[in-house]
Amino acid sequence: MSVDMRVGTVVEVLPFPEARKPAYKVRVDLGPELGHKWSSAQLTVHYQPEDLVGRQVLCVVSLGTRQIGPFLSEVLITGADAEGGVVVFTTERPVPNGSRLY
Repeated sequence: MSVDMRVGTVVEVLPFPEARKPAYKVRVDLGPELGHKWSSAQLTVHYQPEDLVGRQVLCVVSLGTRQIGPFLSEVLITGADAEGGVVVFTTERPVPNGSRLY
């Protein structure tokens, strides 16, 4: 299985109190080909919702949909473990939504 990673812009962040581990429901605009997709993201340690909206993030889009409690997570927002929480991977400068990671 090949991994398809794309850049998208966070357009909405909602609380996800039903998640077993603290997380947000994050809607990402992945461009005209993929549209808007939702992700369950454990980003609560380093980010408030307003810190994420408008930020470009790198997403794995080829994993399929995952049921996270009552929520369907469609993409995985990538990041690294840092100081007890996840820090999102982002771009060095703006790129079009849907751009592939090579």
